[in-house]
Amino acid sequence: MTSPVPASRIPEAVHRRRWAILGVLMLSLLIVVLDNSILNVAIKTISTPAPIGLGATQSEIEWAINAYTLVFAGLLFTAGLVGDRVGRKKVLLGGIAVFGIGSALAAESGSPGQLIAFRALMALGAAFVMPATLAVLMNVFERDEQPKAIGIWAGGVGLAIAIGPITGGALLDHFWWGSVFFVNVPIVIVALVLMTWLVPDSRDPSPGRLDPIGVVLSVVGLVLLVYGIIKGGELADFTDAKVLATIVAGLLVLAAFVVYEKRSDHPSLDVTYFKNKVFSAAMSAIALVFFALMGVTFFGVFYTQSVRGYSPLESGVLMLPLALAQLIFAPRARLLVERFGNKATTTAGLLLIAATLAVFATFEADTPIWLLEVVFFLMGTGMAHIMTPTSVVIMQALPREKAGSASALSNTFRQVGGALGIAVLGSVLATAYRNGIEGKLGALPAGLRDTAGESIEATLGVAARLGPQGRALITPANDAFLHAMHITALCGTGVALIGAVVTALFLPGKPPAGQKGEKESELVAAAD
Repeated sequence: MTSPVPASRIPEAVHRRRWAILGVLMLSLLIVVLDNSILNVAIKTISTPAPIGLGATQSEIEWAINAYTLVFAGLLFTAGLVGDRVGRKKVLLGGIAVFGIGSALAAESGSPGQLIAFRALMALGAAFVMPATLAVLMNVFERDEQPKAIGIWAGGVGLAIAIGPITGGALLDHFWWGSVFFVNVPIVIVALVLMTWLVPDSRDPSPGRLDPIGVVLSVVGLVLLVYGIIKGGELADFTDAKVLATIVAGLLVLAAFVVYEKRSDHPSLDVTYFKNKVFSAAMSAIALVFFALMGVTFFGVFYTQSVRGYSPLESGVLMLPLALAQLIFAPRARLLVERFGNKATTTAGLLLIAATLAVFATFEADTPIWLLEVVFFLMGTGMAHIMTPTSVVIMQALPREKAGSASALSNTFRQVGGALGIAVLGSVLATAYRNGIEGKLGALPAGLRDTAGESIEATLGVAARLGPQGRALITPANDAFLHAMHITALCGTGVALIGAVVTALFLPGKPPAGQKGEKESELVAAAD
């Protein structure tokens, strides 16, 4: 009989309060995920000149998003190992406290540079929260209850993605821009009290060794690469010596990271996994879909708020179909996989993403808003039918004992793909916008021309300062942004199509009838 073993592993007092512990874990995870989706609708407000916002340029907004994403992705593996070594409860409490302190400081930022720094501090805390919540969950639930608990845990993530834009919009309609960060503080305080009271500590009796050199190389390489890409978009010149030098330096550091990890006996990223073509194809699909979708979310906010004139709350509601489709279809995607296979399901999802991005390239200032809603819903549908199958493929491609590493890798590639999407597509948007608006700024004083050409918000900010004289800039600004958005959407379409080709070539087809059951259930849960 195997049942007495897990019973003795989990103390009775912990077993009795397991669902309350899950609730606390979901609360901590909720704010970590909520923060990114809340920020989406605040982008336009933060880029508005003071006193309403910080007057952040488009490149500074990109960094405010990517500072969080890159630090989070870079520390994810190390954070999990630290939790295994010193105790998951300690790491969870420390991570959520750092996240709360970073949130309070971000809310009071006096400049875009401060906001970027404090967002990085928030990510430092969040990186320790995400792996610790799942590790604690696995230690307080019996094996037969784990799939149900993980499903509820994953549902909390979906809920955060869905309510984030609406919550952010409601806060911005009634409070200052910093409220989207300050809202985290009271939740953090409640979570800390409940965690201290309810959550038991646990650790791995034989934890893996830390890889500080690998972590530093990966973060430095990614930051240099992203900085170079964003700087190129800001200058509208990717041939600039500083831009090229930074991009090349980033690529060289990342190459050094790969070589170091290959030779290390305790790598944070086991590059030998990528010799498996199926594993590499699935990872590429995850990275590419987030590359395309994060870029769309970035320019979609400016389209709905700057060009269409919707409030932050209305803009948040408009993005709801994207999250709603994921909530509806992500749990059901496995049914299509069972019928048609991973290859067909994932490739169809990427083709759907490509098609919706192509439709985005036709949007004008007077396009019926219901069409935008349909496009967002179809994007969410496509994403749901990519994330679940590819995550299952990733988990199946590696031995069962490597499931934790595979899950962390999937999350890391998702974050890095999103960061590069914002950097690359944001830079395409900035370059195309500057090229489109420059010819319309000749009447402005020389000192204002460069500022006004940075983004649509910068142009509209200058127009507002000039009063009646500046109204002539509004229509050219909208036209230049729409043209830039069309180019950016088509670039995203191309990326999604590349992903579809990769998955069609390398992902496995329909699995044999016998390969279903327990393993698949575990993998779908891990995918979420």
